[in-house]
Amino acid sequence: MSETPAPPTPEPRDPKTALVFDDPLSRPSEDDTDRGWGDRPSGDSAADLARFLDEKPPHHI
Repeated sequence: MSETPAPPTPEPRDPKTALVFDDPLSRPSEDDTDRGWGDRPSGDSAADLARFLDEKPPHHI
């Protein structure tokens, strides 16, 4: 007599990868935020000046 192997136990699911079936319009998307458009969070005037100097066109002084 041969024994039948026990069925494999399912692995626990990662809650971050679980499917979500709620209303997608009830929460903001990445594009609704400044960060979603590539903007950096503003902290102070020194950070704003550094961003201006990094992103200014070459024909501006």
